Amino acid sequence: MRSLSITAALVCLALLSGANAEEKLSMSDADKAMYAELVDNNPAEMDVAEGEQLFADVISMENYSKMLGVKEKALPSFIAGFPRYIDAAKKVVTLSQTIQMAAADQGKAVPKLESKEMLKMTAFVKSLANGQKTSIDVKANAQMKEMMKLGQDVFEQRRGGRGLSCNSCHSADIVGQRLRMQNLPDLGASVTAAAGTWPAYRMTKSETTLLDKRFQQCMDNALLAKIPLGSREMVALEVYVTDKTKGNDIQVPGVKR
Repeated sequence: MRSLSITAALVCLALLSGANAEEKLSMSDADKAMYAELVDNNPAEMDVAEGEQLFADVISMENYSKMLGVKEKALPSFIAGFPRYIDAAKKVVTLSQTIQMAAADQGKAVPKLESKEMLKMTAFVKSLANGQKTSIDVKANAQMKEMMKLGQDVFEQRRGGRGLSCNSCHSADIVGQRLRMQNLPDLGASVTAAAGTWPAYRMTKSETTLLDKRFQQCMDNALLAKIPLGSREMVALEVYVTDKTKGNDIQVPGVKR
């Protein structure tokens, strides 16, 4: 296993071994039952439904498609490739940022990235790609190549007093071990695929969460300064993590512990 500093090991990994420890750290029967129930009756579906109405009140699907430069019938497959470079923005953007662009084009109030309205509209737009496979192309152009490199740098950069990074908990040699009573997931695995399963309903938060907001929650837990939503670094991080899940099915909203 790659060596970590003593502080990083204590703070980030919190690893336990042995059958008794495994028993204690497993999800309780009650949690498992709740998870199964939420999979069939996901509360986040309500946010998707509300997002559809909010989107229709602000943006027409026809105008949204035109702004993106695609035909409306091609939207599902196009959405499966985000984050991506958009000519109208002249940069690589997330789905949430395209909603801001479309609202501005229609002369409507631009929803903030942190708002509940944006969460719901983004969840709706992402749901249009359900059944597609994540198809981000990080070699599509110079801008995507640049953002992929930046995203990897952000993912691996050690920050804060404890010198932690995203990679501290999600490198190949750490995946599957325990942190705060949960297995550290492989971000590219089909079951946990970040790009294909977020936005998701978080059981521990009792709320729907977008992928970039989940990144911020991880940073918060690791006592790192949060990278702002919509910043170049945050978009790049989403590019890098999404590329790990390329080829996996999109089925949102997901359910997470």
